[in-house]
Amino acid sequence: MSEAVAVSPDLGGAQWQRLHPATLALALVKLGPRSLQFLPAVAALGFTGNWVWIVPAILAYLLIALAAACLQWMRFRFIVGDDEVVIESGVLSRQHRTIPFDRIQDVSIEQGLVSRALGIAKVGFETGAGGKENDAHLDAIGLDAAQALRTTIRAHRSAPVAAASVAAEAPAPAPVAEDRLLFAMGPRRLLVAGLFNFSLAALAVVGAGMQFFDDLLPFDFNVFDPRDWIDVAADYGLDQWVLAHRWIAGLGAAISLLFIGFASGIATMVFANWGFRLTREPRALRRTRGLTTRTDVAVPVKRVQAAIVVTGWLRKRFGWHELRLQSLASDGEKEKDHQVVPFGRLGEIDPVLGEVAIRRPDDAQAWQHSHRIVALGPIIGATAATIGGGIALYLGNDVGWLGIVAAPLVALIALWAARYHRWADVGDLVAIRRGWWKPKMTLLPHASVQSVDLKTDFILRPFGLATLVFGVPGGSSLASHEIPAIPLGVAQDLRSRILAAGLRQ
Repeated sequence: MSEAVAVSPDLGGAQWQRLHPATLALALVKLGPRSLQFLPAVAALGFTGNWVWIVPAILAYLLIALAAACLQWMRFRFIVGDDEVVIESGVLSRQHRTIPFDRIQDVSIEQGLVSRALGIAKVGFETGAGGKENDAHLDAIGLDAAQALRTTIRAHRSAPVAAASVAAEAPAPAPVAEDRLLFAMGPRRLLVAGLFNFSLAALAVVGAGMQFFDDLLPFDFNVFDPRDWIDVAADYGLDQWVLAHRWIAGLGAAISLLFIGFASGIATMVFANWGFRLTREPRALRRTRGLTTRTDVAVPVKRVQAAIVVTGWLRKRFGWHELRLQSLASDGEKEKDHQVVPFGRLGEIDPVLGEVAIRRPDDAQAWQHSHRIVALGPIIGATAATIGGGIALYLGNDVGWLGIVAAPLVALIALWAARYHRWADVGDLVAIRRGWWKPKMTLLPHASVQSVDLKTDFILRPFGLATLVFGVPGGSSLASHEIPAIPLGVAQDLRSRILAAGLRQ
């Protein structure tokens, strides 16, 4: 629990508090990655022959880092008032920050492995003030205190609604309903999801690790090489039999590849989504998940801008999909959209969409197609690859055959993928579908669109085509929403209707 250090008369007698003393333990854990910055200095001492100074230098570094962490802990304090949180921090330069409860859009609670063992949590206050750098956080307070703080802020934000009802002499409002469970994932669902989360990246990591540590291993064994399977068979006197049936070695190598891919997919899914729960609160959708790092974040319903339903070629045939919500509140620094259903059926996704007032088009929906000119870029690239391959062959380099053989395949795939650029204007939202190998459907309400750019170029203009690019706040800036290569008149009409819907809001 946090330590009370003073009383503030300016905030109704509320007590100043410090972070949990376990913050210093977390500082020790963080020293591991940070110590890598000290390696060049240690290497310099070794190169100059001053080996005797290496251990004292490392100890001095650790002591200075711990002293700095202790000083920062002592100079950090916060206070929770009746309607605001005040944070003071800084050693040489002091910062005093006041965050009214009304400005706090979300209170997130995160627990790493060490934090869970110590019973503490990191509390983040998202204010929507323009980027994560403008949000505040408390690195380590007791878990019970963190949950109580979130409850206090949530109750304060609900209070004005009840007060307005009383002032208008309306009937007494009904009690706030309990949080409703919308979606959860148990161990069995996680296992199935992991099987569909086959990871090729893990194979590359394992292969690189074997190459890197090859000299340190007491044996020379590579699970990806069929010849090593023959060596293993020799230990059991089966080498001649395996040589007579070489496909056995190849099969063993393939099985090892599949095992590592599936195992890594399952591990990734379990670590990220263990105990996954999505609940409906009065103002937000709350998501908790994680095995080693437990996160608890809320997605304010009114801040949701779009919904994205993602699946895969194989997943779709088994009826599995993923739902992400694009919101003004980003989901951390690495992930810009909120993953609210990592692996579920459409029947489980539709109720979640209903909570944010977005509906998915039904199976009878008629879709319009983009012009197949969208495949022109890859076709030009394939043509260049063919020319490059021919030049390489002319110069005597047999690798040119790779370009000549691959180029037609690239062009055919691009033409095939062009069939999956589809869109539909469904009442008050635009639905955009793209992709064959990894299909994605974006559901974009008209009211969320802040701008619509109509673009043409020297390629689209002769065909009477245009591309619509939608400006939607929140989400990843790397993935804009657009409808490419549609008739100019259709694009202008759709643009007018979407902008008119925004003016009515």
